[in-house]
Amino acid sequence: MSGEPDASPPDASRLRTPLARLLRPLVRLMIRSGVTFPAICNLLRELYVNVAENDFALARKEQTDSRVSLLTGIHRKEVSRLRGAGAPLNAVPVALSQTSRIMARWLAGQPFGDASGQPIDLPRIADKGKPSFESLVASVTRDVRPRAVLDDWLDRKLVAIGPDDAIVLLRAGHVPQAGSDQQLYYFGRNIHDHMAAAVANVLAEGPPFLERAVHYDGLSGDLARHLERRSREVALAALQTLNIEAHAACATDPGGTARWNFGLYVMIEDKTPSPEPTPPPAASRREQRR
Repeated sequence: MSGEPDASPPDASRLRTPLARLLRPLVRLMIRSGVTFPAICNLLRELYVNVAENDFALARKEQTDSRVSLLTGIHRKEVSRLRGAGAPLNAVPVALSQTSRIMARWLAGQPFGDASGQPIDLPRIADKGKPSFESLVASVTRDVRPRAVLDDWLDRKLVAIGPDDAIVLLRAGHVPQAGSDQQLYYFGRNIHDHMAAAVANVLAEGPPFLERAVHYDGLSGDLARHLERRSREVALAALQTLNIEAHAACATDPGGTARWNFGLYVMIEDKTPSPEPTPPPAASRREQRR
């Protein structure tokens, strides 16, 4: 035996348990939002056909309805009806794109940040060559007036007017309102990228992506909340550091079609104990990494 891991896809029966676990939160969201089972079945049918049509075509051969039907188990007449329709996409909301880009620039260091990379308070207008909120917006886009951006950000409490009428950034990053179109866009994009990286690792499609977590079980609620707060601090620091480095690198990058996403998540859960809980063995309270 060579000792190399088997790179073949896992058997369908082995995927049942992990799929049930990862889909459970999505099912909860769909039920709460009124997405019925028939509706999600229709969406899955469209996606099955679209993925089979575009991702599983044979080299130098035209993809046929029969092959898509064979791959998906969907009747050939349904395949013929659905092919070419395109998978549902969620375009980036214009306001979200502008807000994210402007805020990322503010957090990317000089001239809108100090030597340590912390964003500085900005006057609304300043002499040419000096940093200001107006020059910040103009460095990213000239399609929108800086005053309109400022009014929108004040309304959303992303910034405040501080001493000497300076504009103060209140949040180190854009946090969309719960349930908004902006939040739903990031919900789809970030979970897609996380799942895409994990699936590529399972299928051994090239060098593995970094996809790991540190997790502890059997904790008190106080310790779990403390670790959640501390992990937020560490995560935000990592995001800010990489934003500064990426912005600086883009200045000399020739550009292309590639994209990069660095994401983090923090989660705590307090499981309801059973009527007669069994104390976990001491060995279970150990550091676990994957």
